[in-house]
Amino acid sequence: MSNLETRPDEIDCRSTVHRGDAGADGTVTVEVLAARDVPLGGPRAMTVHRTLPQRRRSLIGAWCFADHYGPDDVSATGGMDVPPHPHTGLQTVSWLFSGEIEHRDTMGNHAMVRPGELNLMTAGHGIAHTEVSTPDTTILHGVQLWVALPEFAADTPRDFAHHIPSAFHHDDVEIRVFLGELLGERSPVHTFTPLLGAELRLPPGAQIELPVTTAHEHGLLVDAGVIRVVNSAAEPLQPTELGYIGLGATALCLRNESDEPARVILLGGAPLDEQIIMWWNFLGRSHEDIVAFRQQWTEHSERFGQVEGYSGDVQHLPAPTLPNSRLSPRHNIPGQA
Repeated sequence: MSNLETRPDEIDCRSTVHRGDAGADGTVTVEVLAARDVPLGGPRAMTVHRTLPQRRRSLIGAWCFADHYGPDDVSATGGMDVPPHPHTGLQTVSWLFSGEIEHRDTMGNHAMVRPGELNLMTAGHGIAHTEVSTPDTTILHGVQLWVALPEFAADTPRDFAHHIPSAFHHDDVEIRVFLGELLGERSPVHTFTPLLGAELRLPPGAQIELPVTTAHEHGLLVDAGVIRVVNSAAEPLQPTELGYIGLGATALCLRNESDEPARVILLGGAPLDEQIIMWWNFLGRSHEDIVAFRQQWTEHSERFGQVEGYSGDVQHLPAPTLPNSRLSPRHNIPGQA
């Protein structure tokens, strides 16, 4: 997915790692991050709920971007139609709850994004792609996530992976692990830093205790239902909110306090102890990197290549204008559970 804002925020994240333990009684602190609504282009723009990045927190592990959208009536909004646009220095993670999206990229990949199936695209040195909801889609609903690549992999060749994780049950909760490992289930998809990504479906009143890695940060992105972190004094998490849990937690105990099924995306990862800058669809290490990426995209550089087969009117999404000032630093300090 592209960030279609005409004045995107500049983000320079410098992570300082602090390690600690959760409370002696196993309690954890939950920081609630409210979503910002962003129109995804066009006169009938589809609204996405963006929880990462924001001024209060830029990263969860190496997760650097989280958009949650839908359930969206395609007949009213026109659905998703994102023209060819670039990425550098990151991986895109597409995960749907309903609907279908057609993906094309400059590697020649033509893939369908379907519910319960992971599509992970590695931009690295540079890639361009398109995302279009299919004509048969009536309700579009899902999340688009980005992962910052560490410096040693920032210039890695472009790549694409598809994986269908098996669903399994634990304490009546249905779980799909699409990245990393949880409760003994491991995704085979390669990541460049330790990460966790999983979908949890909790029936009304269901409760589950999840063992987690103490050296990781975690996030709970609520799609449906009302989720209480039982081993926390925080208020329950509402749909579109993201609950952040810092380092030191050994377990997360979750309960669905609503009368409807709940769905949660669990994110986790080791803190990215590096300085990065994210602006528009680019992730780099300096202001100069971003300026160069933008110029190369504008000049149709081979860094990004050409997407074949997209039928829309716009064949090369224009990059926004850079701010008049130098892209400024922003700090990201991992919290404590």
